[in-house]
Amino acid sequence: MFEQLSFLQLQQYWWIIISLLGGLFAFIMFVQGGQTILGRVSGGDEVKKTMLVNSLGRKWELGFTTLVLFGGALFAAFPLFYATSFGGAYWVWMAILFCFIIQAVSYEYRKKPDNFLGQKVYETFLYINGSLGVILLGIAISTFFSGSLFTVDSNNFSHWQHALRGLEALFNPYNYLLGFALFFLVRIAGAMYFINNIDDRVIRENAVGSIKKDVVPFLVLFLGFLAWIFVKEGFAYDGRGTVVMEANKYFWNFIEMPVAGAMFVIGVLMVIYAVYNTVVKKKSCCIKTEGVGIVLTVMALFLNVGLNNTAYYPSVYDLQSSLTIENSSGSEYTLTAMSYVSLMVPFVLAYIAYVWYAMDRVKMTQEEIEDPETHNY
Repeated sequence: MFEQLSFLQLQQYWWIIISLLGGLFAFIMFVQGGQTILGRVSGGDEVKKTMLVNSLGRKWELGFTTLVLFGGALFAAFPLFYATSFGGAYWVWMAILFCFIIQAVSYEYRKKPDNFLGQKVYETFLYINGSLGVILLGIAISTFFSGSLFTVDSNNFSHWQHALRGLEALFNPYNYLLGFALFFLVRIAGAMYFINNIDDRVIRENAVGSIKKDVVPFLVLFLGFLAWIFVKEGFAYDGRGTVVMEANKYFWNFIEMPVAGAMFVIGVLMVIYAVYNTVVKKKSCCIKTEGVGIVLTVMALFLNVGLNNTAYYPSVYDLQSSLTIENSSGSEYTLTAMSYVSLMVPFVLAYIAYVWYAMDRVKMTQEEIEDPETHNY
């Protein structure tokens, strides 16, 4: 079946798979968002805070499953990107990885008896994971549009051209637009998740209030990010693989790829609709609508930056070193073999959906948390 596809079609197929996984991971980061609003939504009540942590604790491993799947697919399909970015910009990726390591440790030890760091320290770790980790990840993804400082030689060896090894992205103020927009988006998603998952009036009211506070800065930052990428020059390449700067490249990508453009518009509208239904209509199941909206929006952004002759990992140090899906992928044989493995992705998604359903069949209550036989994170 996959043998009938051309090399370029296989590369496009795998970029679509990676875009989907990126969208799914962005949605599951509601866990990180929820970790940053524990105090705001619990109102300072320790029992309610434990309810919130337990609600998130039953989902955080799903995020790791998706992250590993996303990273593994990216490494196997586009190994030159993996070598260039993770091998060159390793300080920013190590910082992100550290933020995710302390998340796992915090859920394991927050309620352990006689832990020497104390509960507050682990809650601080959760906040760091949900704030610094998310913002850094958004900044790293923003370099897909702003560019990075690296070269790739004729032997496909990459060389990073800045001593900060990726952290220099912090010096570009435009990168913060996506970083902080993602931060506020996952906070909104986290609040919606609490409303959907927990049966408690106070938590619901505080979660709605949290959404009201976060939705305005999210919209301002996200619209600012869109204005930036739509008016800036983009990194395009021609039939010979020569990378050139093209005016309004990312705007025209959505026009020239109407499916991706429609996905983006529908995704954004679904997120806005979910916020409206939660805040104004007082509905409690909007996390599903927003979740689909986040997946569509993020997936469309990945499609925009990787398809239609676009360099998805551009170099502003040496334009011709920029990475595209054509010059950074594995071999045709590798992509063909992996394509059969990709048929397992629906089963992974089905597993995530089943686990989610099994955990959320009954909403969490305060009585459940106060039961001495209940395992608390």
